[in-house]
Order: sequence, then C-alpha cells, then structure tokens
Amino acid sequence: MKNILLILIISSVILSCNRSKKTMHTESQKSNTLTIKKLSTESIKTRNYILKDIVIAHRGSTYWTPEETEPAYRWARNIGADYLELDLQMTKDSILVALHDDTLLRTSNVQEIFPDINEPTTNDFTLKQLRSLDFGSWFNKVNPKRAKKKFVGSQILTFKDVLMIAEGYRIKREKGKPVKEVIKGEWTGKYLYEIDPADNKNRPGIYAETKKLGLEKLLAKELKEYKWLITENPKNIKTYKNKVGIANTKARLVLQTFYPESIKQLNIYLPNIPKCMLIWKPEMDKDLKNNYIKIINYCVNNNVEIMGPSIAGAPNNYGELTAPWMVKLIHQSGMIIHPYTFDTNIDFNNYSESTDGFFTNRADLALIYFNRLKGNTSESILTELGY
Repeated sequence: MKNILLILIISSVILSCNRSKKTMHTESQKSNTLTIKKLSTESIKTRNYILKDIVIAHRGSTYWTPEETEPAYRWARNIGADYLELDLQMTKDSILVALHDDTLLRTSNVQEIFPDINEPTTNDFTLKQLRSLDFGSWFNKVNPKRAKKKFVGSQILTFKDVLMIAEGYRIKREKGKPVKEVIKGEWTGKYLYEIDPADNKNRPGIYAETKKLGLEKLLAKELKEYKWLITENPKNIKTYKNKVGIANTKARLVLQTFYPESIKQLNIYLPNIPKCMLIWKPEMDKDLKNNYIKIINYCVNNNVEIMGPSIAGAPNNYGELTAPWMVKLIHQSGMIIHPYTFDTNIDFNNYSESTDGFFTNRADLALIYFNRLKGNTSESILTELGY
C-alpha cells in the first residue's frame, strides 16, 4: 500500500509539471537542474503554530495499551504527550472512527462475530455493529507481560471520542458499562461523556491521518460540529499552568496523509490547518535525491508545512528517509520535520538534533529523553486510570 502511495505522489508531481515526455526525460538526467522551492508566507505563518520537539503519541500507544482505544488515548494524555495521533476511517453510516489497518482482522474479534465477511473493513459496518467488537483482547494475547483484564472488550473509538479525551473527558459509565446516546428511542451507536475522574489536566492536540481518500469533506464537517477548527468559531478549551495546553492553541489540530490527492482535498475543505505529508522509501531508490526533491516541491506547491519521513533502525527497520542531507533539503524549503517512529533511546540520540517533532509508540521514553516526564511512571498511570 505504501509503495503505491509513493508512486502516486511522484506521478502526481510529474503530471502537475505539464511537460512533454522528452523534456521530462532530459530533466531527469540533469539532477542539478532541480531546485528546492520555498514555503509561501501564508504557509510559514501556519508552520509557526507548531512548537519545537513535540511528542506525538502514535496511536496513543502501541506498547502499553491496545492501540487507538480509550486506554491508549487516556494514557497518552495523562503521560504528557503533546498530540494524540490517530488514523481516520469511515463507517458504513458515515461516522469517522480511529483505526490504523485497512481491515479489522488484526486488532479485533471480527472473524468470530461476523465470520461471513471476507477482509472486513470499517466501511462494511455501522458504528453500532463496530461497537460490538472487542478491540482489546488481541493485545493481551500478543503482549502477555503487559496484558490487563480491563483491556478486554475495549471498543473502537469515534473521532469525537478522541477529541473528548483530549479535552479531559472519557466515555460515561454506569455500573461499568458505557452509557448510550439514545435519540427518539434508538441508540445512535455513540456514547455520552463525563469528566474523566483520573484526568490530570493535560490538554494535548490532535494529529489525525486520512487513511483513505474521500474522508476530507466529512472530516471538515465533524471538526466544525465539534468546534475544533481554529479557522471557524473554535471552542475555548481551558488549560492549566505547567500542563500540556496545545488543545487551546492554533496548533490544536495537525492533518497528515500519504496521499497527494488527500492533500489537495484537505486544502479545499480545511485550508490554513497545518498539514504533514508522510513519505515511504520503497520505489525511491532508483533516483532518491531527485524524487525526494520532487516530493518536497509538491508539498510546497500544495501548502504542506511538515514532512513526515521514516527513520532507519530497530525495532521498525524502516527505510532511511531522515538522513542529514534529506533533513537539509526539507529545512531548506522552510518545512519542518516530524519523522516516524521513535521507539528507543538510540532513535532519539541519532535524530533528535536534526528533527522538529517525534511520532512515537513510547511517549514515556520521549518525555524522559527531553526531561519532561512529570509525576508517575507509565504503569502507575495505567493503574490510576483504572486499568
């Protein structure tokens, strides 16, 4: 999938140049003719909303909790991450939910509940149907040393659920069960909220990825409804001294994608919101430098302020797209860099001096590295949250 996305990026850049095949062939042989474009004044203004050395809690946490669930995002908020990162998918009844994979197979018991559906995705089910699935038990099986009984039965979250967690809420419960939102006698598939009794007053921002094309208009609609858009009647979110407070700044929302076409749609429906282009190495090696420059210029042309390249090394072993010469090119354009994914101290030691923000599955390690971890340990926070 990521290989295809990168091909789309490069193809889109080439097509947008509107040159003849002969001219493109000539220029591809003359790497010296490619120059780095610079961010516009408006994009620089948007870029400057973003703080330096931000900790982006990738899927909340994939290490301590089942990813993209309520435990993951409550933990990430309380540990002190600057952003809660999530992947956006759409249900059959057009509601945005948080899920990384293209299918439900890896992180839920969908095969047990709906055995007749091949390669099931969120689009195959209504929100009510998705809420019947268990998104926690798989984690306990894969990670027995970090397993928790309370993870069993964790449900898929809506986009609104994650926003509310960032604001200091949780899904309301009575006798341990989530309280349903009922309209005209029928459950909507949504839940009610309550102030999180374990909230420690951190108010992180949201870093959301469009996982599929066609979500952009719905995303804009939901953001307006929940008043999270800084460009249109944003809500005031109370922040607290010496606590994370990004949720009440112009940097409260960052949008990211691997899709060049999604960038264009995001610019139409959500202009002047910080945007990050994620990039992946496969298929770039044949002409790495020129392809890298083409992608940078595509970003500049389409009001992208942030590049999200992969880093090399264990445990993920991604292709290297954050080498010093690459960082130099990105910064030359005026963009900032938020690489993925930092999961060890070696990663921070190797890249922290040259990059501007960090996607991490271990927000705790990142905060320790930057001497920002306050209070309790990762495990004790889980205990305080009731897990």
